[in-house]
Amino acid sequence: MTEDTGSTRNTDTPEPVQQLLHHVEFGSGTPVVMLHGYTIDHRLLLPLEPVFAARRGWRRLYVDLPGSGRSPRLAGPVTAEAMGEAVLRFVDKVIGDEPFAVVGISYGGQLARHLIAERGWQVLGTALIAPLVKPTGERVLPERQVLTRDEALLASLDPADREVFEGIALYQDDAGWSTFRDHVLPGIRAHHREDAAALLKAYLLTQTPESRFGTHDGTHLVVTGRQDHMVGWRDQLELMEHYPRATYAVIDGAGHNVHLDQPDAVHGLVGNWLDTLAAHRR
Repeated sequence: MTEDTGSTRNTDTPEPVQQLLHHVEFGSGTPVVMLHGYTIDHRLLLPLEPVFAARRGWRRLYVDLPGSGRSPRLAGPVTAEAMGEAVLRFVDKVIGDEPFAVVGISYGGQLARHLIAERGWQVLGTALIAPLVKPTGERVLPERQVLTRDEALLASLDPADREVFEGIALYQDDAGWSTFRDHVLPGIRAHHREDAAALLKAYLLTQTPESRFGTHDGTHLVVTGRQDHMVGWRDQLELMEHYPRATYAVIDGAGHNVHLDQPDAVHGLVGNWLDTLAAHRR
């Protein structure tokens, strides 16, 4: 498990509904809200930090969603709407009415789009990495592939760790395990199991975010993995009509954790997105 560095804000109050979501913060300048996926925590997105560290003027807020990492559980029913409301409360408390950008991966991609629907005037743009778009039964998915597999490594792992690693990893070798161990597994171990099961029954917003705003002219990026067997890459193309200033990329040799499988390609795309945002910000 990796150590968190940088400042953290974690308010330990007895009532979860009043408690600020735990987050790790780096830098100063325009806020960027970083939203992770289902049953993970903020550590999944920390590998993007070098892209931001190479550029000045960005305040990165890596958030643990409710019931994940070190954040409190939701006080009421665990639904997509409740998750979205918790993120909105976080934005209101930590950012206020300042313009901000969002990075959302997987389930966090749906929440990023929810922020556009609720705070579109404030959102400069989003980077959506392997974003969730459709429910399980309606997704167009590629065939499950494993590009590298080290049987000796897999045999050496704890059975529970091996099961989750084999279930998602495209590269089942030492390098793939190393990134999974440091950035995926800690969140899997830290999330609240009952809340995750409850969310799975109501994990999609009742209205798609785009149906609530039509189009958004901010600077947007959508990155998908060609071998992503979990949310796929075809369904995300439907988002393009709602984001006229969006860049779409499907990266070969990448599964659901596309930024871990192909870091150089994703870093380049995210860096270009940030530079475009900065140019428009001036």
